[in-house]
Amino acid sequence: MSGPSIRRLPDGRRLHLRHGPIDIVAEAFGDRERCEAAYRALAAAFRGLLEGLVAELPLLRRPVTGLSAKPVARSPVARRMVEAVWPHRGLFVTPMAAVAGAVADHLLAAMSEGTGLDRAYVNNGGDIALMLTPGTILRCLAVGRFETAEADLLVEIRAGDPVRGVATSGRGGRSFTLGIADAVTVLAADAAAADAAATLIAGAVDVAHPAIRRRPARALDPDSDLGDRPVTVEVGPLEPEAVEAALEAGAACAGAMLEAGLIGAAALRLQGERRLLGRPTTQLFVTKT
Repeated sequence: MSGPSIRRLPDGRRLHLRHGPIDIVAEAFGDRERCEAAYRALAAAFRGLLEGLVAELPLLRRPVTGLSAKPVARSPVARRMVEAVWPHRGLFVTPMAAVAGAVADHLLAAMSEGTGLDRAYVNNGGDIALMLTPGTILRCLAVGRFETAEADLLVEIRAGDPVRGVATSGRGGRSFTLGIADAVTVLAADAAAADAAATLIAGAVDVAHPAIRRRPARALDPDSDLGDRPVTVEVGPLEPEAVEAALEAGAACAGAMLEAGLIGAAALRLQGERRLLGRPTTQLFVTKT
């Protein structure tokens, strides 16, 4: 595996960082000197990050389901992953469900700590960590279907909202899914929490149907943390009743997380239909039909 790549994008404002499966775009807002200091801190935090995670993969691929004691991780990113999935230990989940969001959170903390930025974000393949100061707003588009990469929602987060993380999961994304959702976007207190919740809600959007084809995760990737659990590889056209049933199952999962205070909002999409759930302080704006 080659080493990390860190470069400025052609617009001159954003930084692109890549190493193995990690693919990040980050942007800082503020005066030039502070932004440059933030980018130097970001680059320093990025170097060695992947190697640290690889060293802890045996622990991070192990389910926390039913455990009475929280697993003890060494690296800061691994600790964020464990913290994000721990509230969901009543379900099948491993810390890997939060890996992309946890990486984004860790790098955002590095680039924003003590630098006096106005705003900042770290986008790790669609799982986004945000930093806002009073009176500021960040907007981002959320993909409604991974296969077409077409955005269908504009997410607007204000400094007063209890949200600093956005994540999207579903069929066709970077990870396997147990469900059939085209996409599930979640807003939460940080990106790791949003990532874990989006993964689980996307897995809950499901229904038994002959048009759905699954294979054991291990048959597709021998190292998958999902083991022999059947993951979705194809979803054909579904009747409206089947789409409704699948979305209702996912909405029940998301609703329980809302009630528990684990997320701020969720948007579930499947074959042209949507379910939007959220608290009044959070806005999800539909931009396309």
